[in-house]
Amino acid sequence: MKNNEKTNVMRVLDGKKIAYESHAYTPDPAMSGEEIAALLKEDAEHVFKTLVTQGRSGQYYVFVVPVKAELDLKKAAKAAGEKSVGMIRQKELLPLTGYVHGGCSPIGMKKQFPTFIHQTAEGMERIFVSAGKVGFQIELSPADLIRVAGCVSADIVS
Repeated sequence: MKNNEKTNVMRVLDGKKIAYESHAYTPDPAMSGEEIAALLKEDAEHVFKTLVTQGRSGQYYVFVVPVKAELDLKKAAKAAGEKSVGMIRQKELLPLTGYVHGGCSPIGMKKQFPTFIHQTAEGMERIFVSAGKVGFQIELSPADLIRVAGCVSADIVS
């Protein structure tokens, strides 16, 4: 990628001197996370999606889970210390995080929210997450993602 094609996520990682690889693909709004993994020629277990929820307390939480998994809202609430959490509406995503649906990254949100990553990530050498723009993914070590996004590892999928 050229310098002018860098996303905010990439600039954050560059600023913290965290190694990553960027990957671009031609986006299709109907494309699933598993289809994106196939385009990247990666196992879907290594490609993660970023989900934003709101707890009963009103606090927002970010969950990073494999694209082929479903966030378990009960496990997510337990990890966050809430009675319950629910997905935010799509129209709330951009004003809250600065990211659009399909391009939401746990790195570089407008505000840092408590962030949880599914525990399987810790056993992987590299994972993929959105680079903060539809059509762009970054590949980095889970340890670096955990450090830069302040993630807590937890069992959060069904």
